[in-house]
Amino acid sequence: MDALRGIGFDLDHTLAIDNNLERVCFLRLLRSVASRGGRSLGTLADEIDSVDRLLARQRSGEVTVDEAVRLFAAERGLMSGDWFVDSFRKMAVESVADFVVPLPGVERTMEELEKRGILVAVLTNGWDPLQKRKAEQAGFRGPVLVCSELGERKPATIAFERLLRALGTEARQTCYVGDSPRDDVAGAQNAGLAAVWIDWEGREYPNDLPPPTNTIHSLAELLTIVPQCVRVS
Repeated sequence: MDALRGIGFDLDHTLAIDNNLERVCFLRLLRSVASRGGRSLGTLADEIDSVDRLLARQRSGEVTVDEAVRLFAAERGLMSGDWFVDSFRKMAVESVADFVVPLPGVERTMEELEKRGILVAVLTNGWDPLQKRKAEQAGFRGPVLVCSELGERKPATIAFERLLRALGTEARQTCYVGDSPRDDVAGAQNAGLAAVWIDWEGREYPNDLPPPTNTIHSLAELLTIVPQCVRVS
């Protein structure tokens, strides 16, 4: 077994939760929509459903965050959405301090990994600078790779190859920690990394995917399995 040299981390629901930050920022734009002659889609539930559909498309990589905001404006009858793009981006980044909450043990875990000489980095879907600001709020001080800037999203193998390049490690010396069975666990394993599934929400692992190398229920547990969370070469 190769010695573990590097660990990559997912961000959302692995190091921190953002309490629907982007949804709230979209809903806060509704007042501006009305002031510019835009229309309402109906009830608040209708607005939330529309926003959540846009966010799902953005998070899947179907549209960029800027395209999602322009679609938000267009759905409400406003064809020029550039003002909304700038406003949304600014509002989202400035809201991080109020919305993003680190999961317990982030800073202690990172400090202990540093003491053990293990390199760390974040590889996250989403957009920059929002994700980098979230990582900072979570107490993470290492490199943060945001897939919107890389041009590749998890679970693509090339995204994990970029992580390895940032860490300066080989796949057999590296593990990846994340909460998504498909994007994080399967993606990391397909790229040759060991994969640690963090399941602090008590979910059931999908039967149609290979099991993770390890499962933990808190970040503190990661420190107990570090010697074991690499594959046999």
